[in-house]
Amino acid sequence: MGVRIVTDSTADLPESLRNEMGIAMVPLTVHFGPETFKDAVEMDHEGFWAKLKSSPHHPKTAQPSPGDFMKVYEPLAQEGHEILSIHISGKLSGTISSGQIAAQMLPNAKITLVDTKSVTWGVGMMAIQASRMAQQGKSVPEIVETVQAMADRMHIFFTLDTLEFLQKNGRVGRAQALLGGLLGIKPILQIDRDGLVAPADKVRGKSKIIPRTLELMQERVPAGRRIRLAVLHAQVPEEAQLWLEAARKVYTIEEYWIGEIGPVIATNAGPGTVGMVFYEV
Repeated sequence: MGVRIVTDSTADLPESLRNEMGIAMVPLTVHFGPETFKDAVEMDHEGFWAKLKSSPHHPKTAQPSPGDFMKVYEPLAQEGHEILSIHISGKLSGTISSGQIAAQMLPNAKITLVDTKSVTWGVGMMAIQASRMAQQGKSVPEIVETVQAMADRMHIFFTLDTLEFLQKNGRVGRAQALLGGLLGIKPILQIDRDGLVAPADKVRGKSKIIPRTLELMQERVPAGRRIRLAVLHAQVPEEAQLWLEAARKVYTIEEYWIGEIGPVIATNAGPGTVGMVFYEV
């Protein structure tokens, strides 16, 4: 018995890492027309890209139901665990709302939910830190305090090959002004403090993306500081490696991960996405 960490599939944590850290996962759903797949359960990123090429339907996503949360919460509660559930920004998905309903349906369970106001490896890194603290015997309030402090200093910058996927799935947020007229212009986007997609800047030409992103990063965290970093990508591992090497020239990287975004995030971002998720240690 102790504290168990739950997250959702948008955290993009590989199954092997979730198993190693003892992190439970509630999957979102990806729809290709009439076909439905549980993210990271019935469909991985390779399956997603294959289906994207073969299906006549543009993918759409759906949040987990309260019942999906119950399937994860109930066994943990029955084992006597306290549950700390860490999730994607409520401004991007109704996932945390479903979790809250499920928690109300289990009045005898001790369940705390955290809206990270983040996405992908921003959520993932908070879940990892929470799990490490839980394994050290820290209490839920102690872990929540740490996770919320991480959320306040978590930064995400990314670029997309196309804004089509964000637009079609209604996740464009405050980047609406970037739609149209982007010939030769490459947008750099961010997740802002409200947990929404927002423009950070735009550059002309792909070669300027990494240098400008590093400048934006240094406006948040000065060069030379210690950071934890995740480089995320959609089918462009070689570009992710370039972003990592560029960051290494600026920061002392205490820990890093390179991860491919999963089906739900890929549905909204599209192929060719690459970016940095980081916070100062």
